[in-house]
Amino acid sequence: MPAPLSLTVTSIADGNAWNALLRPLPCAHIQQTWEWGEFKRRTTGWTPERIAFQQDGQVVAAVQVLTRSVGPLRVMYAACGPALDYANIALVEAVLQYLETLARRRRAIWLKIDPELPLGYGVPGEEEARDDPAGLAVVDRLRARGWRFSASQVQFRNTITIDLSRSEDDLLMAMHQSTRRKVRTAEKKGVIIRDGTLADLPLLYELYRLTGERDGFLTRPLAYYADAWGSFMQAGLAHPLIAEYEGKPLAHVILLHFGAKCWYFYGASSNEERQRMPNYALQWAAMRWAREHGYRLYDLRGAPDVFDESDRLWRVYEFKRGFNGTVTRHIGAWDYAPIPALYCAYESLMPRLLAWLRRRSAPQQARSLD
Repeated sequence: MPAPLSLTVTSIADGNAWNALLRPLPCAHIQQTWEWGEFKRRTTGWTPERIAFQQDGQVVAAVQVLTRSVGPLRVMYAACGPALDYANIALVEAVLQYLETLARRRRAIWLKIDPELPLGYGVPGEEEARDDPAGLAVVDRLRARGWRFSASQVQFRNTITIDLSRSEDDLLMAMHQSTRRKVRTAEKKGVIIRDGTLADLPLLYELYRLTGERDGFLTRPLAYYADAWGSFMQAGLAHPLIAEYEGKPLAHVILLHFGAKCWYFYGASSNEERQRMPNYALQWAAMRWAREHGYRLYDLRGAPDVFDESDRLWRVYEFKRGFNGTVTRHIGAWDYAPIPALYCAYESLMPRLLAWLRRRSAPQQARSLD
């Protein structure tokens, strides 16, 4: 057991100061930014709290904790956090100890964390697959401290990342041959990629709504996405790219970027001119944009939990793996439950309540489509 660390803990109440101290930390994430916390406050009723940990006057860890009331109790969530050096087990222990104490003090049913900490790389069972020692060590410490691997995973556990330290030629040549051909097909067939602006928000939404109808996922009203995308664009943390043919919008991606990483967060496409391969051109443009703006990694966000055709993300994975990034498997979400019996009751009853609410709303949703 590492010796306890002496840390100074400070609440941060200024957005610029928070983002500045968070940005250089290992595992810094866009969902730990000030803007993300304020967006969740406005749209879903979470209350954000920003906490910095200092050692010898230097910030060594930070976590934004979202809290929401459930009757007289609370649930707490550090989305994609905390941010810290997870190879430093003494630091990990100190931050976990603080969060556990906070959860008990706030009478939380659970406190969930899901840092973007790799557990391993490559597809399990394949020759290049390997474990990440830091991730394995943190999982061991979480289990030893009584944390539970969550049955309610919020984020994608697995993803594909692309190292942007290589030249553009090297990135292009590393792609699978068929993917590289489709990128070039888009260029030959007149697909143009342009930067999006705030004025494009209605267009971005319309393409996203069409994609939801086609692919069977629910979308929210325009105001939600105008807030989500627009506020991040205004803060300099989001960048849309739009693929067009002869002035007609065919597809878009919305990139979120912070720290060392750029994420492919949202994507949409129309039902027209799909033979022109606009989605391949967009991903190539996104990689180049991220590289030109100094980001070290491009994260394609979302790979299967189980690497076979039964997984719901398999078709998306087949598209993404053509860019020949690294499959990165994360530790996933872990819950700390101060009162285990209450946690078990909540985890048992909440899925049933949500299913009941979905069944009740289904006829209304069906009528709205008539």
